[in-house]
Amino acid sequence: MVVALNPAHSFTYDGAALYVYHADKGEGLPRHEHMYAHATLCAAGSCVVRKEGKELVMTKATQPVNLVAGQWHELEALEDGTVFINVFAEGKQ
Repeated sequence: MVVALNPAHSFTYDGAALYVYHADKGEGLPRHEHMYAHATLCAAGSCVVRKEGKELVMTKATQPVNLVAGQWHELEALEDGTVFINVFAEGKQ
């Protein structure tokens, strides 16, 4: 079970909203869905993104992932000190 966290930082910049999460192993965003898409990237450590029957382990070397509107997904840190970022169109989060 993923332990839910709040963003360590959140801000908007030129039409984009960014939520920055600092997570330890087992923390993240439990299964949920939105009526809008967003991108997720891992800046440090590693995390797993689970969605609709798929699972992807991400590190700082992984291309950002688009999470489409209306599909459930969850993010979980695989190690302490993980940093992941969700990017939305401003006003969608």
